[in-house]
Amino acid sequence: MNMIVTPASPATPNGTTRPQVRIVIVGHVDHGKSTLVGRLLHETGSLPDGKLDMLKAVSARRGMPFEWSFLLDALQTERDQGITIDTTQIRFRTNSRDIVLIDAPGHAEFLRNMITGASQADGAVLIIDALEGVRDQTRRHGYLLHLLGVKQVAVVVNKMDRVDFSAERFKDISDEISAHLQGLGVKPTAVIPISARDGDGVAERTDRIGWYKGPTVVEALDRLEPARPLEALALRLPVQAIYKFDDRRIVAGRIESGSLIAGDEIVIMPAGKIARIKTVESWPVTPVTGRQGAGRSVGITLDRELFLERGDIIAHTNSAPRETRRLRARIFWLHDKPLAKGDQLLVRCGPKESRATVVAIEKAVDPGELSSVENKAIGRNHVGEIDISLSNPIATDPYTENPRTGRLVIEVSGRIAGGGLVLSVDAGQRAVPVDIVPVESALRPDERSARYRHNGAVVWLTGLPASGKSTLAKALERRLFSNGGSPILLDGDTLRAGLNSDLGFSTADRSENIRRLAEVATHLARNGHIAIVAAVSPAREDRATARRIADTSFREIHVATPAEICEERDPKGHYKKARAGTLASFTGILNDYETPQAAELVIDTSTRTVAEAADEIEQMLKTTGVLFDEVVDLAANI
Repeated sequence: MNMIVTPASPATPNGTTRPQVRIVIVGHVDHGKSTLVGRLLHETGSLPDGKLDMLKAVSARRGMPFEWSFLLDALQTERDQGITIDTTQIRFRTNSRDIVLIDAPGHAEFLRNMITGASQADGAVLIIDALEGVRDQTRRHGYLLHLLGVKQVAVVVNKMDRVDFSAERFKDISDEISAHLQGLGVKPTAVIPISARDGDGVAERTDRIGWYKGPTVVEALDRLEPARPLEALALRLPVQAIYKFDDRRIVAGRIESGSLIAGDEIVIMPAGKIARIKTVESWPVTPVTGRQGAGRSVGITLDRELFLERGDIIAHTNSAPRETRRLRARIFWLHDKPLAKGDQLLVRCGPKESRATVVAIEKAVDPGELSSVENKAIGRNHVGEIDISLSNPIATDPYTENPRTGRLVIEVSGRIAGGGLVLSVDAGQRAVPVDIVPVESALRPDERSARYRHNGAVVWLTGLPASGKSTLAKALERRLFSNGGSPILLDGDTLRAGLNSDLGFSTADRSENIRRLAEVATHLARNGHIAIVAAVSPAREDRATARRIADTSFREIHVATPAEICEERDPKGHYKKARAGTLASFTGILNDYETPQAAELVIDTSTRTVAEAADEIEQMLKTTGVLFDEVVDLAANI
């Protein structure tokens, strides 16, 4: 929930923008967080007119004494249970700061909520009950602040009225918590005795704490340093989508940090391709001029045609993010099954995702017990640092350099299983931008179409080994060629003997094999040819990548011959070798082929002749706009 209690002012009277600081208040349940927030709103004059009187009237109607915490208890469930269960953001102003105050729950069951709040903060206030002293939950929250990288921590010792404002009691608590935090590498910016209920130490040093000479809570907040404005950081524009309007190819996304303007030289990561921003598009008025900053959603066109994918990061060439296949992250684990070395995951960094493997686990900690375990697994609601190996390269930043692109989310079986911060990426993995300037063909697409009587296309035949892909591909190639067309066969096995001879059959190598096939086929299609690809391509995600690369020219044909027929055919003897255990990583006998869900055409070669199957493909190419002239008795050429 967001609540703005005072109108935000964009600038001070002298025209400078007021620094904004995001603060999280954490501590053991019932140590007085909500009371402190309520008192802060009152002491800084941030309450709307009549709000205090309204709350006192509500308390009277309920027969309850007024509590400052009622200001935050906006959720009915909080009032029912007497505990804060979500993070609440409240904005108010001090003398020199605009404060965004995040109230985080103190109850042990809501550590995830506390982490959510603390992960957004520039600084923290750790609150301790003077009577109860430092509790386990106090130490846990201190530890989590350390894990989340919150370095500015002010400690308030609340409820001093319950210990008669004893300087000795305050000193004991101050010494204990200071030693704990310093042991974690966090030096408190202040330790302040207060009574949030009565107001002592919140905005004034009253006589009852006359022995204390340090800052009040408000003064301590004024001293916290704000995070760098997002526009002051390097440009990061994750690609969300690519649209085609008339002759424009518009790359759309939201600027997460930095700024851009037409004419900027940019690099597309992780590929490292360089281009210039030709225009910045908008609606209904386009193009737009002037520099566009963080938080703006924009569409840009480039001065050259480059292949981009959703999740690519656009940056300035002199401040590109790192490209890596391996990174270290500090994560909070939510899944019921503990995370262990060797586990397979799906990692998302913004809109980019990649399959990943956990290669190491360190510093696994139960934040509830504050005890390091044997670093073999990270249990539910535990935290730890892990090394992750990615099957595909991604572009990212360490969290300390850019918090917008330094976070990740982990999925297991389609469900969010954890999240965290990128601590580091492999050293030396920063990609060297390559100034690629594609050379356009001397021939226009319509010149080729007029000669071949077809548009360029990628016809992708996928299916089990021995399903008939290559046979169909060759028949189609012969037909189209006999009709004056320009078909080119790209057989998966043939390319593995040359272009892809450096690849094996691991998941990563299979993906790279398909990507290369798709790139070559798409290049041919863009130059007016019909690229006929015959490849098992068992992974649905890999075929989706091929479709993204080829875009509108992609036509998928599932050669859906039953597995038993394929094994019976077995022209290359692969099924027999696989059954005998002499051919590893063979697709077809382990149910590891992922059936297409939205192929343009499905053909079972066990129920029709090659000529009939080729007829169906031709008809599909005609109805989908690839062939635009009558094909005369092509079946006779088979």
